[in-house]
Amino acid sequence: MAQHNDLGKQGEQLASAFLVAKGYEILDENWCYGKAEVDLIAYINKQIVFVEVKSRTSVIFGQPEEFVSIAKQHLLETAAAEYIAIMNHQGEIRFDIISVLFDKQNNYRINHIEDAFWPYE
Repeated sequence: MAQHNDLGKQGEQLASAFLVAKGYEILDENWCYGKAEVDLIAYINKQIVFVEVKSRTSVIFGQPEEFVSIAKQHLLETAAAEYIAIMNHQGEIRFDIISVLFDKQNNYRINHIEDAFWPYE
């Protein structure tokens, strides 16, 4: 597996553990619908949370969370709509971003941005 894929997988595992430690229940990981993939789907306080995880080793080109494009937001919205229909969820939802920034010693910093965006209609 390519090094960037390993980094992404490691970031997703750290993000999942981070959410669990904060009291979230992880419902799904890497859930796919069409061309969309949702890294983590979590549940807390009767709310389904769709989480995009971005992992980086540098901020030379910007913070990890800055790489969630409008196109990616649209894909997440499409996947979320399908997931909500399948689960027959009647409550609230939100879209979060978790960025994981690694240093050269493989230490990391997590930034959890709740309600990071609301997809456009």
